[in-house]
Amino acid sequence: MNLIIDGYNLLHVNRSLTRLNSVQLQWERERLIDQISGYQKLKTCGITVVFDGWQGGWSTEKREKKGGIEVIFSRLEEKADEVIKRLAKEKGSGAIVITSDRDVSRFVERIGVAVIPSEQFREKLEVSANKFGENLEEEEEEKGIKKKGLSRRLSKKEKRARAALRKL
Repeated sequence: MNLIIDGYNLLHVNRSLTRLNSVQLQWERERLIDQISGYQKLKTCGITVVFDGWQGGWSTEKREKKGGIEVIFSRLEEKADEVIKRLAKEKGSGAIVITSDRDVSRFVERIGVAVIPSEQFREKLEVSANKFGENLEEEEEEKGIKKKGLSRRLSKKEKRARAALRKL
């Protein structure tokens, strides 16, 4: 399983970071990467976080490893969305894309890759940090909570999303 994360999309979940200077934004990126690195230690999966570099980046795509996480900054005049789409095509159905961007979500779903909204993944990150890797389904089974079945069949898109969430 390979996670491809829209970095700024996940970073902005539940917060407004519009008034941060470049140093504060760098600190927030580092903090996010540390959280994701902690998550990766609990789960065995490859993780790539993609950030925009299109406005003030480098002439070529910048890649680096931090805490076992591959971090990519898109090149000047290329948005992270385009990098995410390209990576999703390369990795195929073994990938899961974390984004709330509608355009990216639609493109990725069309090529058969599962998409998880950033808000849901943020919750998984927080749960994994607080519960040391126990996921919500295991907690519900321990408590004896019974789940009712669905009243309708799920679409392929919904099935992929649920299967991807279970893997997280």
